[in-house]
Amino acid sequence: RWERAGMFFDARDYTAAARVLGTLVEEVPEQTGPRLLLARAYYHSAQLRRAETELKVIVERDPVEHYARLMLGRTLQRQGRDDEAQPHLRIAAALGGEFDEE
Repeated sequence: RWERAGMFFDARDYTAAARVLGTLVEEVPEQTGPRLLLARAYYHSAQLRRAETELKVIVERDPVEHYARLMLGRTLQRQGRDDEAQPHLRIAAALGGEFDEE
């Protein structure tokens, strides 16, 4: 199923990828990889609340997961919630080695 979900994702059929990944995440909720790809599929199919939910689970479990922080910030931005997005984007930048030169 992981490979099948990846094929759907690569083909930009994000809704189909999310369906496959949703059942996979239910079976292995502790694994970050499937949950992160599920969040990305939700993000790309404009299911932003669902993406936010999955990303918050990842960040709660692993606060230094750089890509999840970045995706959470961008997901919040797309919902017009810039104030909530900024802390996540700053943390993602710091974890990625990008620092403001102020």
